[in-house]
Amino acid sequence: MTEKQGNFTLLNGRVEMTRSFYNPTSDAVWLAAYAPKNQHTALDVGIGTGGVSLCLLSHFPEIKITGIDVSPEMLNVCKTNMSLNKADINLVNQDILTWSTTERFDLVITNPPYFNGTPAQHNAHHNTDMIRWVKHCCARVKPNGYICIISDALCADKIISVLDGKHFGNIQIFPLFGAKNSAERVLIRAKQGAKTGTTIFCGTSMNNDLILRDGLTIDTLLATLRAS
Repeated sequence: MTEKQGNFTLLNGRVEMTRSFYNPTSDAVWLAAYAPKNQHTALDVGIGTGGVSLCLLSHFPEIKITGIDVSPEMLNVCKTNMSLNKADINLVNQDILTWSTTERFDLVITNPPYFNGTPAQHNAHHNTDMIRWVKHCCARVKPNGYICIISDALCADKIISVLDGKHFGNIQIFPLFGAKNSAERVLIRAKQGAKTGTTIFCGTSMNNDLILRDGLTIDTLLATLRAS
């Protein structure tokens, strides 16, 4: 992240954010970078202040995004960030766990509230049942659509168990490493109705500048590595 006139930017200035009570981390950049290309519609579950969606639009400007969040405070900041980036996102102030809708999307993308602790004052989700969260996300994916998730590596087993139970295949796991020898985060992508099995990529450092600074997608990064 870099500062710009009291705000800060992501992706080497391609996305501008206002500094607020909640600022997205590099998780938002990584999640957007793992989204599959050629998706027409997307649902960002727990859109917060908009970091994931705005990064996603920087990669795929034509995608139509709906963002859902239970916190009106988060959505108000998201509106400011949309204005800063001249972005058009349909915002829904609902709880994904109780949202009554039949709408489905080509892509559902989410950075779940996998952390535990004292609830924040901005009314966002904390201490959420990950299995229930992922089930509700899966329900919003169109046939042959995708779900894309980033989480703490400790939650990966719960996520994969839900995807398998909801008939998602072609599960692709991309680990992210910090200072430890084991992965600290995992990116998980899967296709509804696919019959193929699971792929685990070698992963990379959470500080990889090709993603965080230069704005490559992970698919482009993997293609570059295969070609070298």
